[in-house]
Amino acid sequence: MEITEGSARFGLWFVHVRWYGAVVHRVRFSRNAITGPVPVLISRYLAGQQVDLTSLVSGSPPPGETYARIYQEVQNIPYGETVTYGEIAERTGTAPRVVGQALRRNPVPLVVPCHRVVSRTGPGGFTPDPEIKLWLLELERRNKRSFTR
Repeated sequence: MEITEGSARFGLWFVHVRWYGAVVHRVRFSRNAITGPVPVLISRYLAGQQVDLTSLVSGSPPPGETYARIYQEVQNIPYGETVTYGEIAERTGTAPRVVGQALRRNPVPLVVPCHRVVSRTGPGGFTPDPEIKLWLLELERRNKRSFTR
């Protein structure tokens, strides 16, 4: 199994992806590009196309049962929609702060779309820059009207 690594541009950022087939091991945002391809679905998504990323699989298992429940619930959030940290906490039997900690440690954003989880008073955080979360949400809102899963 040969893992591929590459990056795609997203505004002023690059999205680095380590992957093999439909299994994505790592996604991170950086100001610097790395040479190599990324999965076609991620490239299309970042280019603003209407893409369903649910066929991609996380190759980085979450640490523990609680995080696994949180990540699974987050993966169920439909494209272009948001839920609060509190709603995810209620659905998974934990606290909003634990949800925030789990999402801060999410090794595969976009695959586990943590940008769709927001605070009840605003967007909430996103590593490395909360502005990326706003751009991802706006990209999905623009495309949601005609997107079906």
